[in-house]
Amino acid sequence: MPTKVIINSGLITINDGSSFLVTASDGSINSNLPQGFFVRDTRLISYYEISLNRYPLVLLASSNITHHSALYQFTNPQFPTVKGNLPSGCLLISIRRDIVEGMHEDIDIINYYHEPVEFQLMLALRSDFADIFDVKAQHILTRGVTNTIWQDGVLKTEYCNGSFVRGIVIEAVCSSSQVRYANGRLMFDIDIASGKSWHTCIKFTALVNGNALKPQITCCVDHNTKAGKVRDEFLTHATKLKSSNAEIQEFYQQALTDLAAMRIRVDDNGQEFWMPAAGIPWFVAVFGRDSIIASLQSMAVYHEFARGTLLRLAQLQAKELDDWHDAEPGKMLHELRHDELTKIHQLPYDPYYGTVDSTILWIVTLAEAYSWNADLSMLNECRSPLEKALIWIDKYGDFDGDGFVEYLTRSTHGLRNQGWKDSGDAIVYPNGELVEPPIALCEVQGYVYEAWQKAAFIYEVWGEQKQATKFRQKAEELYQRFNEQFWMESEGFYCLGLDNQKQQIQSIVSNAGQLLLSGIVPQERAKKLVERLFQADLWCGWGVRTLSAKNQGYNPISYQRGSVWPHDNSIIAAGLKRYGYHQEVNRIAEGIFAAASYFQAGRMPELFAGIERQDNNFPVPYPDANIPQAWAAGSILLLIRSILGLEANAPQHKLKVQPHLPECLPDLELKNLAVGDVKVSLRFWREGEQTQWEVTHQDGELQVYK
Repeated sequence: MPTKVIINSGLITINDGSSFLVTASDGSINSNLPQGFFVRDTRLISYYEISLNRYPLVLLASSNITHHSALYQFTNPQFPTVKGNLPSGCLLISIRRDIVEGMHEDIDIINYYHEPVEFQLMLALRSDFADIFDVKAQHILTRGVTNTIWQDGVLKTEYCNGSFVRGIVIEAVCSSSQVRYANGRLMFDIDIASGKSWHTCIKFTALVNGNALKPQITCCVDHNTKAGKVRDEFLTHATKLKSSNAEIQEFYQQALTDLAAMRIRVDDNGQEFWMPAAGIPWFVAVFGRDSIIASLQSMAVYHEFARGTLLRLAQLQAKELDDWHDAEPGKMLHELRHDELTKIHQLPYDPYYGTVDSTILWIVTLAEAYSWNADLSMLNECRSPLEKALIWIDKYGDFDGDGFVEYLTRSTHGLRNQGWKDSGDAIVYPNGELVEPPIALCEVQGYVYEAWQKAAFIYEVWGEQKQATKFRQKAEELYQRFNEQFWMESEGFYCLGLDNQKQQIQSIVSNAGQLLLSGIVPQERAKKLVERLFQADLWCGWGVRTLSAKNQGYNPISYQRGSVWPHDNSIIAAGLKRYGYHQEVNRIAEGIFAAASYFQAGRMPELFAGIERQDNNFPVPYPDANIPQAWAAGSILLLIRSILGLEANAPQHKLKVQPHLPECLPDLELKNLAVGDVKVSLRFWREGEQTQWEVTHQDGELQVYK
């Protein structure tokens, strides 16, 4: 059993959609740290401390129970009471918190002392209504006016800055004692007989511009909350996995659980759909690239994610030029926020469109979703957004007309880099110097190539052969142009991109590995590319590094200059499968699975250090990595799909399998795999070096073939 590596130790995080709570392990909230109760990108509770006669509790244990519930167990220190000192360890104090839009807190105290005890329970609370971006930066600035009212046992605090209004209503219910409020504290006078218990619960109702987000009362009903039912509905419909390798089975189940926690509701013409947010806690919001990639990764597990993502992004598709938001007609968003800084126009996230690839990948996802769900009505509903997205590629994506899509922010608060490696220092020359935009990234050209191929497929579905031929021709021309200008013969590899002088950025990076999935790499070059990916400067044993260790800008513990990103590796593995490199797919899968075995619950973090894997070390976490994170969880799902080689053609009632199980995964069974309206179960097992398979259950017409 490997040592467990803890990420963001000492913190407990729970959420329901964009409502989330981050506390220390003892349940407290420190306003000077990135902690608190947040709703719609605003911190509503910034300080929270529980005490008995002003003495802090002694933590026994604490943990998440589900993604929306946490339990904290305490006892008492020795402290003075009106009847004398109470010895330590006489009381058991249990605090449970559940989030369903608002927050519900149950507090239960049991007296194990041989005499009655009297004391005062105090809850110290403060609200700073800080913007989520200020909290992350730990640079809190109050811009509006805060007022607090205590009336009839209800504490109401409201914050107002022009049209931006937030509030929190705190009320004790079902309490064994009357509650009082003074000096920033809720106080309960408690008298518990020996062997008896005391209870109260606290309701935290969030106020958002006139809307009250109320918690579900859970102290007198089963804790199967609305959030739990939403999670369970997803887990019921998702594809199930069983294996004699219990560890990998657990990784898969944890990935499903994490994705369930990150679901955002999408309303479309009276129907309800779901899409994945980017990550918990700081990125539970509508994202473009992250949500799209997570949807692609989970297509064989729950293809309804893709539908929700496609519809929501189409609803928010840009309609006009707007430099502040980096918006252009037809462009899909990068990020949507509801925070104060955005509301008062100091940040451009309402929404912000500074991403070069969301629009292109949206097209790819639309075609892939149709291949899995065979829903022509979905295609038809997305026709106008598709046409606008295709126009964007030519008119605004390739804004200088050189035949390649590049990026350049025009917003004063925009992102310098707008590919998936979007940190400010991510794109460097071999000598480590930063590359100045505009930049045409290699993988983006691969996305465009695939998007045009997928657009041709969609137009064929609509019976429009002329349009289909047009886009296949555009793809072929890009194929030739790209392979002439991006290939580095001396390296046997593709360059990172073209700089603002249209010169190759000759850095060796993981981006080139993603090209395989698009199909833009000629077969004769694929072999060289694959060999280069697994040389020691890129391959660290856990996965492919984002940047070669030979680059002067390399730093294995940086964000994107030498770290390992599971989602990046899962895309590379899917591309390797497309080109028939089955052993290399398994090599990446084994590395990522091995890393997962060290992380708590087998939960993949957003990224980890690219330090070389050895027999006596473990994957080193990146301290600020999001966990759980959608495309990190999705990496487990896509790796399983790549190992099995699953490709759906739901309109033709077909499913192709091309399984090559690695040694670490000797057998595997999928249940409830949905291809269109058909549900199928498949079993795979190794016999020597070969993988065998069979259909164990099928509900509907479907041809499964190899």
